Amino acid sequence: MPSTSVSLPPVEGPPQPGGTMLKGQLPPRDKARAPIGGPERSLELPTKDTQVVAQALTPIPPARPRLERALSLDEKGWRRRRSQASQEGLEQDQGPLRSGPKAPARSSSPPCLSTSLQEIPKSHRAPGSPSSWGNCLSGMASTSLDLLHREPAVAVSTPRLASMLPPRPLPAVALSMSADSLRTASTGGPDHEDFRRRVQKKLVRAHSSLGPSWPRSPLACDSCSLHSARSTFSLLAPIRAKDVRSRSYLEGSLLASGALLGAEELARYFPDRSAAIFVATWNMQGQKELPGNLDELLLPAGADLAQDMYIIGVQEGCSDRREWEACLQETLGPHYVLLHSAAHGVLYLSVFLRRDLIWFCSEVESATVTTRIVSHIKTKGALGASFTFFGTSFLFITSHFTSGEGKVAERLQDYSRTIQTLALPKSVPDTNPYRSSPVDVTTRFDEVFWFGDFNFRLSSGRAAVEALLGQKPEVDTSALLEHDQLSREMRRGAVFKGFQEPAIHFLPSYKLDVGKDTYDSSSKQRTPSYTDRVVYRSRHKDDICPVRYSACTSIRTSDHRPVYGLFRVRVRPGRDKFDRDLYLLGIRRRISKETQRQQPLKNQSSSAVCTIS
Repeated sequence: MPSTSVSLPPVEGPPQPGGTMLKGQLPPRDKARAPIGGPERSLELPTKDTQVVAQALTPIPPARPRLERALSLDEKGWRRRRSQASQEGLEQDQGPLRSGPKAPARSSSPPCLSTSLQEIPKSHRAPGSPSSWGNCLSGMASTSLDLLHREPAVAVSTPRLASMLPPRPLPAVALSMSADSLRTASTGGPDHEDFRRRVQKKLVRAHSSLGPSWPRSPLACDSCSLHSARSTFSLLAPIRAKDVRSRSYLEGSLLASGALLGAEELARYFPDRSAAIFVATWNMQGQKELPGNLDELLLPAGADLAQDMYIIGVQEGCSDRREWEACLQETLGPHYVLLHSAAHGVLYLSVFLRRDLIWFCSEVESATVTTRIVSHIKTKGALGASFTFFGTSFLFITSHFTSGEGKVAERLQDYSRTIQTLALPKSVPDTNPYRSSPVDVTTRFDEVFWFGDFNFRLSSGRAAVEALLGQKPEVDTSALLEHDQLSREMRRGAVFKGFQEPAIHFLPSYKLDVGKDTYDSSSKQRTPSYTDRVVYRSRHKDDICPVRYSACTSIRTSDHRPVYGLFRVRVRPGRDKFDRDLYLLGIRRRISKETQRQQPLKNQSSSAVCTIS
């Protein structure tokens, strides 16, 4: 009878499914006894009436040193860089198997790991367990990169990675940019080596001080973390380099239609081409105490919308100018920035602008004029600030003229000195030099606002003014203004030539008792007057439209009430602030080269004429 031969596996060796053994796996005890490359021993069990027949088995290939296998990671990675999917990389990396049924796919190791790691026992998770590659992507990525960045000797000690081996092979990963997060997390993908080098190049400075035994940062192993760690949103549209190299990419226009400060950009922000401007003046009387709330002044109840610009002039300002500006910023909030701030003694000027409009404004220039030279503390004089917004030039002047009921001539001199001495503009070019006057600074700008404590009084006397103020239910302000010194001098043309003032419908802003709504109750019995005023002038007719002109009666920390005005101002497009001549020269050259390139194509297409006879 024929004899049977049974080949038994080693006593302590792990069982192999399908009777096969993976390359490099040897029984621990037989590896020491059997010669390298020798055939495997077979245990023959003779039975009665049987003949022993030996079965020849395929020799097991010798195991290479682990150090050599650990150093072959880069070589294996380079071979897999151009693979199209992770599954193809796994099939190429499995190597020859012993004769017998094909081993299950789950027993194969990730292609990015060396064959020395294939000896690690499989995970003890149940086959139906929900754990998969998707549940351990971050752990596998960090572990694989940790091995790649360490010394070869350290990479050999891998038993602690046994619990991280996957029960199933990796899904196919596309090589498109949309699959960047998958390629990052899937350390078994064909492009893993490329990703490792890319991450290592980006983070080499951050981790250069760490030794090989330090753990890697999570950002080095997860592209999702890399993308979430920085903002990908920007208001600036990206410009591709190939579009710039293309001569057909002709941005800009010779007529400035596409310029930054041109008509198209102006229409985007101001469709009606008018900006809202808030102008206020207040004599603080040098009080250290600041109002607890400035909402009633800067954001009056009658105004539904906030303004685009806020210009506030202060006379006899508080000692802490920075605290005053902080109060203004606190009231206006984060949508506004302090574009410019200037001081002349106790004369302050603050210019606030909407934050998203600052790019269309030129540098602010300021100048001062002193009208009381003998004074150590500059309490009288003028402070001006000018700038260009789009193509419109603005000038804002705050002044404190000479005080006293009968000193009208001194106040007229203060005005004349200011328009002749205020040296503006300095570097910003005049928008219309042909209509400017060297003896009047207000003629050099398109829009001019002049505000402050002009100290012009009501000349009718205290008794007559109190009689008019006592009228009920509404005070006739026109009757009060008949005795106003400033209105009379403006009609004569002696002061503020070419200026206008909105209609006054509020009570006199001077002089009141501090903390009360009663006019001067001291022994001096000063006459209530409209000393705080806002006047304006425009180079083009009807460019400035007053919306509201009033006084803030809720602020009672001074003997003056703040006076403010809301205006709509027409804004015109302008020229860009960069080197426009050079810009136009470069654009013309691009146009000429593109025209020359397209001309042969047009000639070729026009010569191909089809005729029918």
